[in-house]
Amino acid sequence: MSYLDFDALRAVDALGFRNRKPYPWLNPEGILTDAGFRELYASLPDVSMFDEIFGKARKHGQMSHDRYTLEYRDGLDLPKPWADFIAELKGPEYTAFVRRMFGCRSFKLRMHWHYTPAGKSVSPHCDSFNKIGSQIFYFSTPEDWDPSWGGETVILDDQGKFPYRSAPKWEDFADAKPAQTMGNRSLLFARKPHSWHGVRALACPPGKLRKVFILVFEFNGMVDQTIAQIPVLREAFAAPATA
Repeated sequence: MSYLDFDALRAVDALGFRNRKPYPWLNPEGILTDAGFRELYASLPDVSMFDEIFGKARKHGQMSHDRYTLEYRDGLDLPKPWADFIAELKGPEYTAFVRRMFGCRSFKLRMHWHYTPAGKSVSPHCDSFNKIGSQIFYFSTPEDWDPSWGGETVILDDQGKFPYRSAPKWEDFADAKPAQTMGNRSLLFARKPHSWHGVRALACPPGKLRKVFILVFEFNGMVDQTIAQIPVLREAFAAPATA
């Protein structure tokens, strides 16, 4: 079976994504097939496989992003649906999708799972300099998650005011748009100097976990990263975007 809906990937408007404000982001439904989503949801890795990341100091004075985390690596013992899904993510169709959406000729792919317990949050931040962008797949369903508990990634607009090496508070932002996370949803967004985002403190009961699988697209070496940061050269570096 297919986990990615390849027709849905090909239908995504790359120009609309890149031109969106306050920075490129998209919150599509159905990037996974319905059957694929159900298989992945039913076979999520157990939290016993995860490392505990709590109380870790962050740069720029931001609050700790407390969670359980599992980094993908070759040879990781995973349920078959997840192994097959990751093989698709490494394949030509998804690679072409990422290149088209971000206008990059190449990228490195990192993958990890984050499970977050009650009361924890992701303070407003911009991602690290070496990232091109990310795609977050949400695994929250009515069977195990109440939308009133939160868990949405919030797209924040600072109107260009805050340097990314800073720690603004939630109330400092001019606008906040929460992503839809229930069911077969994902969030695709680019790393920009003002691509602020975060997750408000979870209001779920103890024992419940917000579960996401995150793809990170990184520059493929310092040369690509340097070129992509120089406006004059960026146009030559970027692959043409098509709708």
